[in-house]
Amino acid sequence: MRTLRPNTHCRSFRQSQYTEERLMNRLLVMVTMVMMVMMVMLVLAAPYLAPGRPQTAPPKRGPEVLRLGSLVGTWKTDYGEKVTYEWFDGGFSVIGHVENSGPERKSTELRIITYDPDAKTYSQYRITSMSPGGTLGTGGTVSGNTWVWPLDNAACGEGESAKCRFTIVEVTPTSFTAKLEVSKGDGPWTVTFATKGVKIK
Repeated sequence: MRTLRPNTHCRSFRQSQYTEERLMNRLLVMVTMVMMVMMVMLVLAAPYLAPGRPQTAPPKRGPEVLRLGSLVGTWKTDYGEKVTYEWFDGGFSVIGHVENSGPERKSTELRIITYDPDAKTYSQYRITSMSPGGTLGTGGTVSGNTWVWPLDNAACGEGESAKCRFTIVEVTPTSFTAKLEVSKGDGPWTVTFATKGVKIK
């Protein structure tokens, strides 16, 4: 008597058909979920994509920032320093390229001067070709035609009890005087360095 064996070919065909159906169902679910997520994103973004919606305006330059404009140009001092200030992109800071050919030795320097609206003072960052690293000066102020930059003890070089300040007076729109002053132990201010300069371009 012959033993009947199951038709393995039919069984594997049905299994592969079942597997394909499951994969198709999963694919449809995934496509549906992606479409739903995209619809939600479009709904949320619609107010921002609508024509005529006012765009966020860039911040305007206040008078403190515009005051930096008096520095723009090329200046030369009687100490052998030539510096060219120009507006940085955006017009909120100025960059100074310095060439120093004084009695010590030739050097170059890069300055970045900007206004700090939180502190309501000016800041200046400087790097030089004579040494690594840079120096950050803060607390700069301007009153009328006079700029005052306080210097820390390291930049002052006169001991921990000493205070230093660098003052620039705009004599005319194309000329200035500058001086470095030191006060020791809350004593009077003494001028230790002075120079003057003119605008050549």
